[in-house]
Parts: sequence; structure tokens; C-alpha cells
Amino acid sequence: MISLKDLEFLSSLARHGHFARAAEECGVSQPAFSMRIRKLEERLDAAIVKRGNRFQGFTPEGEALVRHARKIMDSVKLLEEEFRSAGGEVTGQLSLAVIPTAVGFAAQAIGKLRAGNPAITVRLQTASSLTIQQGLEKRVFDAGITYGEGVSPEMMRVEHLYEERYVLVAPKTLAPRLAGTASWAEAAELPLSLLDPSMQNRRILDLVFREAGLLPSVIAETSEFTSSLLMAANGVAATVIPESLLEGLGDRKGIAALPLGDPTVEKDVSLVTPHRLPGLSTVEALRRVLNLGG
Repeated sequence: MISLKDLEFLSSLARHGHFARAAEECGVSQPAFSMRIRKLEERLDAAIVKRGNRFQGFTPEGEALVRHARKIMDSVKLLEEEFRSAGGEVTGQLSLAVIPTAVGFAAQAIGKLRAGNPAITVRLQTASSLTIQQGLEKRVFDAGITYGEGVSPEMMRVEHLYEERYVLVAPKTLAPRLAGTASWAEAAELPLSLLDPSMQNRRILDLVFREAGLLPSVIAETSEFTSSLLMAANGVAATVIPESLLEGLGDRKGIAALPLGDPTVEKDVSLVTPHRLPGLSTVEALRRVLNLGG
């Protein structure tokens, strides 16, 4: 008989793609973890993982077993949440992954969620759109706030939240003007600090510049916006941020924030969740505070 512990180990290996990290998550030594997987293979009389010096992926039989394991572990998580929430209060942990451009929106959403559901604990992680999608597929994350573009509605539930628009944030000494709007051509002429090319936001900006026939002067690349904003505040470089982050800037002395136009660019940001019927109570609570129906 396959046990829930077997499925927990298998799901962990699928999430991490690494025996040592999966063993650490499961609270056992790597030899003990590997032995558990081998015993499962013996019980099923089939190879589950591809053999080598390191984890090289699952066999077709292993992939099928992982799919079933995820469904069963989803059901177990749902069962646990239902029992914890039997008194009418939604409890549990919500694992939420967010693209860097949506951190401000996510912070407000978490505030509303906690106000109505104080027993929910949110584990927030910023990640690239690709990492979020992969994490949702592997059940590392319960929900993601990310770009809806490129996410298959057949694979994931995609619910529109808002349109991302862009703002040029520049030291007043470099800004083309102190009020009004700026063009992408004007932004391209400034020394810029942008997210690194692995992030979808950077790829969006690169495409805008390229389609406009512009070659921006990028002097720094970062993994998050804080460094770029500090450079702007210290007169080193300008940056381009989503409009939704403006409220979190606080004191804007020394910088100008100019909405970008010519062309006007908007990108869909959505709540993306795995298809689950019924859904996790923590995710459903989040959907309610975001006014997502259906």
C-alpha cells in the first residue's frame, strides 16, 4: 500500500528536482530519502526516477505517479483546511507568489485579506513569471499574481486584476520635465536602471523600446526595484516602474514621476491558481477580497 508519506516524499522531489533539498524539506537524511523512493519502486515494480549521479527527472511511470500524488496531496490539504475552518473562520497558510511589479498591489490585498481573516498566515514570495507558473504547476504556490499573458486557461485558472501601466522615475536633475508625461524616446535617452533580463517586466520594456526603434542606455540591472529607486533618489539613474508602485514611494523629493506614453503600454496582471474543485478556503478568501466572482 502506498502511504501518504510516500506521496509527500515524491511530491517534494518533484518540487525541488534535487534529492538533498527534498530530503531536508521532509526532515530526513538524503540516504533515508533515497531508500524510501527505492522501496516505493520495489513495491510498484517500476522505475520512478531516472538513475544517475544526480536527479535527472522522472520516468514516464514516475511522471504519472507524480500527477496522482499532487491530486491526492491537494485533497489532503483541502481536507485539513475544511477541518480547521469548521467553526466558520478560515484558517491556514496561503502561499502566494508575486511578480516584483505587483508587490504594492499584493501588499494591499494581503491587508484586506488579513482584516477579514485574521487566522490566515500569508507566505509571500516575489518571483519571475516563469518561476510562478512552474511553482503553481508543482504546487509549491497556492496562488500567483503575475502576467496573464502566456498562461493557458486550460492549465490554470486566470482571473484579470488590473492593467499594468508604466512610469518614468528620474532624478529631477535628469528628468525631461518635472510634471506631465514623458515619452519612451525621452526615457531611452537617460541612464537607466532596470530589472535583469530574466524578469518578464524587463522583457516587456525591451520589446517596447525595440518596437519603437529605440536603444535605451541601461547602466545597471537589478533583481528588484528597491536598488533602482535608490539610484534615482541619489541622482545616479532613472528607472521605469509600474504605476501601482507609485503609492509606495513616499517622499518624492529629488525625483520626478512621469507617466509614460507615445506609445501607451498596458499589460494584463492576473490572479493565477491551479484548477481545484472545490478550491482551497484560503485561496477562495483571497478571491473574495479581490472581488473575483464565479
